[in-house]
Amino acid sequence: MTKPVPSFVTHEVSNQPPLIGHYNAWTGDAALREAVAREGGGWAQRELADFGAVAGGELMDLGYTANQNPPKLRAFDRYGHRLDEVEFHPAWHRVMELGMRHGVHAFAWRHQDTPGAHVARAALSYLHAQAEAGTSCPLTMTHSAVPALRHAPVLAARWLPKIQSLDYDPRVLPVDRKRGCTMGMGMTEKQGGSDVRANTTRATRQADGGYRLVGHKWFFSAPMCDAWLVLAQAQDGLSCFLMPKILDDGTRNAIHIQRLKDKLGDRSNASSEVEFLDAFGWRVGDEGRGVATILEMVALTRLDCMIGSSALMRQACVQALHHAQHRRVFGKRLVEQPLMRNVLADLALESEAAVALTMRVARAVDASARDAGEAALARIATAIGKYWICKRCPPLVNEAQECLGGLGYVEESNLPRLYRQAPLNSIWEGSGNIQCLDVLRSVSREPRTHEAVTAELLAARGLDADLDREIHWLGEAFDDRDTLELRSRRVVERTALALQASILLRAGNAEVAQAFCRSRLGGEHGLAFGTLPADAPMNALIARAFSG
Repeated sequence: MTKPVPSFVTHEVSNQPPLIGHYNAWTGDAALREAVAREGGGWAQRELADFGAVAGGELMDLGYTANQNPPKLRAFDRYGHRLDEVEFHPAWHRVMELGMRHGVHAFAWRHQDTPGAHVARAALSYLHAQAEAGTSCPLTMTHSAVPALRHAPVLAARWLPKIQSLDYDPRVLPVDRKRGCTMGMGMTEKQGGSDVRANTTRATRQADGGYRLVGHKWFFSAPMCDAWLVLAQAQDGLSCFLMPKILDDGTRNAIHIQRLKDKLGDRSNASSEVEFLDAFGWRVGDEGRGVATILEMVALTRLDCMIGSSALMRQACVQALHHAQHRRVFGKRLVEQPLMRNVLADLALESEAAVALTMRVARAVDASARDAGEAALARIATAIGKYWICKRCPPLVNEAQECLGGLGYVEESNLPRLYRQAPLNSIWEGSGNIQCLDVLRSVSREPRTHEAVTAELLAARGLDADLDREIHWLGEAFDDRDTLELRSRRVVERTALALQASILLRAGNAEVAQAFCRSRLGGEHGLAFGTLPADAPMNALIARAFSG
């Protein structure tokens, strides 16, 4: 006798996409692979493929867990002794272990004699940030601290081997007893924000050559690191200091964590407010040259803002494309519906343009020590790229959410986490206005930077009429200095688009390049995604973006 179906069983689950499952985030990303090869990092494809499997597999799973279990401040032990420690879930530690094992923080320095090392390292960071962006903060700062530390050779000799180690060692110990170290940063104070010259933290020189610091930091990233580069006012002006967590005698430095920031996104990571109560530090660089010293770190963290935003855009596209390839509506898969096809193709195009510009800037950074022109391009294009790519990230992630409908608003889809994370990089390391002002300063004080970006644009002259017109417009826009600051957002935006067009045109994929030029430069595009012209190569753009 057939068993009756219980009355409370109302339906079977159908027409829902399967779990995306583990995939290789490197081998499945044609735009990334081509950009890395084009910019000189192709020799690292084995390392990138190895990490791509990790990033699209175990790291994705760990990212969910790390964000569901945010860090907790342990300011005191049970007896009232100060701890000033941050407690993390094991998933965070495993993500850090995998990231450091694969060199996300140190690949460029371990291969610094090989051209393209910064491009390969940028790709590693791009893969990592798609799975878990919070850990990118300490990994980025550890990577970026190296040029600044080289201004203090004695400190560099002691710290750089630990910074460039592939071992993740979360133990709270003096540097000499660690297998590997991580670095953080403290610049921002309550009263100053981006105006770091308004900092009030004081640094007093001691007889042994060290300094004692008294003051605070309003944003101190990240408090679990082994040391931080900070700015403070010394006798001769604002200076840079290396402050260790644990002093050589094993005692804690007088860096007191006041609280962890309750942030919109970046939930897996700890950001903090701290006070220095006669905390010890070593000077890095000359007194009064703190801004110039730490800007060598900031230049690289700004590149990582581009990388991070590009990575979030890529992962949002992957989620939207996977859903659309399996979900059926009105008798067809979503990906076959004409209007959805326009949206998906447009998202894919934006994502590809972002990674193309990011990897081109990574090549300029890589070649800076060998080529003055590339150094000048890195100086200005980092600010241009950070401004524009970080601005494009939030609307793209939101559009990807919409592709999933209500599911895109539910935590299990991963898109809410990406959406909360999306605004971070436009704020961190200088907001949009700061980037635009930095571009103007470069143009006025370092004319070679303007020459470098102009040369990059002119390298594609004659390949597309829309780009040729844009190059002419930009020349006039920069020459009109009277209201340039007021107009600088528009000018920097259009420079970024022109740079993306130039790179894509020379990359050799005519369908991608022409679709970008027509839509972004030629006026054949609306203000929202999904407004490509009807004859744009939508099927090709979608197929190129993700085949899962």
